[in-house]
Amino acid sequence: MKKRVLIIGWDCAASELVFDAFKDDMPNTHRLMAEGTYGELESTIPPITVPAWMCMMTSRDPGELGIYGFRNRKDYAYDALTIANAHAIKVPTLWDLLGQVEKKSIVLGVPLTYPAKPFPGWMITSFLTPDRNLQWTFPRRLSREIDQVASDYMIDIPNFRTDRRTELEQQLLKMTSERFKLARHLIKTKDWDFFTMVEMGSDRLHHAFWRFWDKTHRKYEPNSPFSETMRNYYRILDAELGETLACIDDNTTIMVVSDHGAKRMDGGICVNEWLKKNGYLTLKTEPQEITRWTPDMVDWEKTKAWGEGGYYGRIFINVKDREPHGTVSAEDYENVRDELKAQLEAIVDEDDNNINTRVFKPEEVYRECRNIPPDLIVYFGNLFWRSVGSVGYNSIYTYENDTGPDDCNHAEMGIFIIKQDGSGRGYVSPKSLYDIAPTVLNAFGIDIPEAMLGQPI
Repeated sequence: MKKRVLIIGWDCAASELVFDAFKDDMPNTHRLMAEGTYGELESTIPPITVPAWMCMMTSRDPGELGIYGFRNRKDYAYDALTIANAHAIKVPTLWDLLGQVEKKSIVLGVPLTYPAKPFPGWMITSFLTPDRNLQWTFPRRLSREIDQVASDYMIDIPNFRTDRRTELEQQLLKMTSERFKLARHLIKTKDWDFFTMVEMGSDRLHHAFWRFWDKTHRKYEPNSPFSETMRNYYRILDAELGETLACIDDNTTIMVVSDHGAKRMDGGICVNEWLKKNGYLTLKTEPQEITRWTPDMVDWEKTKAWGEGGYYGRIFINVKDREPHGTVSAEDYENVRDELKAQLEAIVDEDDNNINTRVFKPEEVYRECRNIPPDLIVYFGNLFWRSVGSVGYNSIYTYENDTGPDDCNHAEMGIFIIKQDGSGRGYVSPKSLYDIAPTVLNAFGIDIPEAMLGQPI
């Protein structure tokens, strides 16, 4: 029997759910835990789907990849944010390294694989795929096979930020069912050595239904018709895992992993309102209603910094001779950055309690910083608050998301469960997301490149 490695990724899966709250509803997962090794998996800074999955598959940090989130600056213009894709990945992935030693891989739904590039194996790209064109599968003919095997296959749920939660719940279950149906078909019919997949349903679930489960959530509803939605989804996820594991032999190393965890969202800090209030950002006119921030609103000659919204905040400093209308001199750059960091970390809530914001300088947390990093990365309220980029709130606080309904934020700790060679150790101390790729190579007896950050688990 040849050696194989199988990774099943559950985006955003949280340890408090898998290891605790829902454990009795997840017998297949807990059998794997009992026979293997498991624990928390520390994510990237920031803990977000892009770039976290690709950091896992390369064992390189976001700075080395030059990808700091879904959208990244392509140059120093004020409006030059572009969505990351596979072309941005300049270092070898696991399937690239395995291909070099003539091992074949199946890659299903891993973020930052669109457009699909030729490699030794089969690929279906992720939720970031704009449409089903010729580049969403490799080889191209695989798309016809998908239509036959999983005719309702969904790349992602369109418009998942919605109040139409009954419809969303049905779509979630359908998307997950079709993805695993396709996964099992590929496992059974292809000659593979390495299989990896990512299911996005768990992430969509948390953002839409967390408040119906978490009694500490500001918007918790005790008798909601959705109070069991999260538990039911994890029960079905576990059943899909069980069916999938039934397709593999005992010579397969099995991993279940998540790219980050989840936690309730207490509110949003309006980052550009905060910058405005503290004298860093000047608008040409004050908006009369909540308005999406755009660069043309800004009086750049009177602005030192601006911010982007998201699960974490990004602050960009308006540097002289770097940005088109820069105001902060190169000599004053570090002073402004330190001042911003100190003031951001001092933010309080409406009751004057410090919310424990954490601020990172990219060059202090990454081995190198390729492309254009933010000047500061901000975890508002240590990720209990999100960053809201819109303006016109007349407050730095909001309790509604400006991009649609959202109940949770990302947490730094995801999960890992590994079963290989009957040598399980049960619960162990937290490991790093960067450890997954070296663990895969180690299972195949392949030397781990020196450039990789992690160690085999």
